[in-house]
Amino acid sequence: MKKILLALAIIAGTAFTSFAQTKSGDSGKFSIGFEAGLPVGDAHTFYKSVFGGSLKYELPIAPSTFFTISAGYNSFQVKDEWKIFGHNSDGAIPVKAGIKYYFDKGFFAEGQLGAAFSTESGGGTAFVYSPGIGYTFDGGFEAGVRYEGWSKNGTVSQVGLRVAYRF
Repeated sequence: MKKILLALAIIAGTAFTSFAQTKSGDSGKFSIGFEAGLPVGDAHTFYKSVFGGSLKYELPIAPSTFFTISAGYNSFQVKDEWKIFGHNSDGAIPVKAGIKYYFDKGFFAEGQLGAAFSTESGGGTAFVYSPGIGYTFDGGFEAGVRYEGWSKNGTVSQVGLRVAYRF
């Protein structure tokens, strides 16, 4: 896992330094968003929903193509029948990097890879992969849907929605 994080850090650093000379009109954009998800697969047995927030940065690297890096917090809400074990939710901090491509006006496709760091005692770190699609509206708002899988001794996955404001 440390090798994956090191590789992500090197890729992010290279991208930021390689494109530091972009024109001021081509500068990147930040977005801050609310996230909600429905656990799927085995995760659906234990969790009822996912809520969180994230901060994302998009750096232009080619026409209609952006390098993305994001971090946030996700809270997996435990189903009522499992709350007898003493907790209501499991938290994690996902950190991801990827590529976002605008293929028609505001429509985009995006893929990200990264790591999710558990906030629970002994929770560890999971590998994250996240393909998705979305739309960027005039005025700075954006909405996207994605599948997100977290792999560590099995997979915890969700279908997620992100609604964000870009600035």
